[in-house]
Amino acid sequence: MENHERIARIKYLIKELNLKQRDFAERIGVDTSNLSKYLNGKLPINDSFVNRLVVNLGVSKQWVMQGTDIHFPKNTNIPAATAIHSCDENQNTLIGTPVYDIDVTAGALPRSSLFADDQIVGSINMPDVISSNCRVVRVSGNSMEPVIHNGDYVALRELSNMQQIFWGQIYVVMLDDYRLLKFVRRHPDPQMVILRSANPDYDDMEIARSDIRELMLVQHILHLESRM
Repeated sequence: MENHERIARIKYLIKELNLKQRDFAERIGVDTSNLSKYLNGKLPINDSFVNRLVVNLGVSKQWVMQGTDIHFPKNTNIPAATAIHSCDENQNTLIGTPVYDIDVTAGALPRSSLFADDQIVGSINMPDVISSNCRVVRVSGNSMEPVIHNGDYVALRELSNMQQIFWGQIYVVMLDDYRLLKFVRRHPDPQMVILRSANPDYDDMEIARSDIRELMLVQHILHLESRM
């Protein structure tokens, strides 16, 4: 079961990088035939193979092996003066990933209202760090410290399939009445999930998967240097 889950995470990684198996194999320095054996379960996902992913792709070893942490290193310190480029009211100067003037965990607006065009205040143009299909929003509170600090920004990516949860990653979980920024962990009951804060002062929450309206993956965390 453990090896099967590791294979699923590697397949997810290949899709995330938008690579064919041949190109992925070349990136990590293995034969295409051997990569196929790893993905088919004929070879175990061992330390040697995972270390190639870590060295060549910068992927988190803990994520590949155990499903915890976020797959790519996600903390970036950026100069506050140059990080967010403001745009005019017609958004003619919007270059890169849009930044929304919202607190992602405050209120209960649906996604369609949450990411309305009139909420865009600027953009972050860091294509090597944040993909253009993400949305950048502000975080408040200390429940995710020391991973995410009050005032940090996070780059979010919508999930097309909410049934495909990669356990141990950080998501914005959208419910009927509120939104939560938490680690999503596996529950013994497959109809439930555990929402966990990084801050040990906060208790775990158990919610039904059917209560989740939308999930957005935290793809990157941005720390503004002016607050460091």
